[in-house]
Amino acid sequence: MFAHDRPHPAIPPDRGENERIFNLPLNDGEQLRLLFSTPANCRGIIIMLPGGTGDIGLEQTGRIHHGDNFVVRTRGLWNSHGYAVLIPDTIDHANLRGHRNSPTYARVVEDIVTFAHRQGPEPVFLLGTSQGSIAAVNAAAHAAANSIAGVILTESVSVMGGSRETIFTAAPQRIRTPVLVVANRADRCDVAPPQAAQRIAASMTASRDVHVLMVAGGNTRSKKNCSSLSPHGYFGIEDQVIDAISQWLDAHA
Repeated sequence: MFAHDRPHPAIPPDRGENERIFNLPLNDGEQLRLLFSTPANCRGIIIMLPGGTGDIGLEQTGRIHHGDNFVVRTRGLWNSHGYAVLIPDTIDHANLRGHRNSPTYARVVEDIVTFAHRQGPEPVFLLGTSQGSIAAVNAAAHAAANSIAGVILTESVSVMGGSRETIFTAAPQRIRTPVLVVANRADRCDVAPPQAAQRIAASMTASRDVHVLMVAGGNTRSKKNCSSLSPHGYFGIEDQVIDAISQWLDAHA
């Protein structure tokens, strides 16, 4: 549910080690722009599903207009841990609110997963944050067997809000892959309460490998509790959170 908060100046991005732009043809004839950031020695590929509207404003040049989101601004940190990062924009700056749990968007993510597998033999993971966690759950629920190695859900929307969808409306009970649920005790976002983490994990009834990771802390640079630049977006504790998630990834890669 990350808002593109202004008037604060955008924070400097932690750019990846090797960034390329791809225009992915989808099965419906549309094209989806992707940012692919890769380390020299790759352990796995993480498909990052941003929160908010999902629109990161990615240009063909690689410029990003809305780059504050946790999964966008930290791509260099993920690369330093040996993980490639694949970040989709939205088609024609569309707003994904209310559409992430649809079969149509599950097929979009399926196309991204297929693209990721064409880049190399490394395992592919899904990571969603806030509203993006709905997309990650939906995609994992519909994923072909063995197409993804695991799902990471961070500060997930579990309370119904303006988008009229939560992770619970995206069929979490159908996920069979390993799942990591991450929640920040300091998060004050009203639709992503950290105390819901155990209930989220319990909803993954078909998976035999579900783990909850609780973190704490973060700084606030926004008046909005659901902002990227707040504890909801791990602002100020990115290293700590990514280190912990990377340990889980290393065990499942």
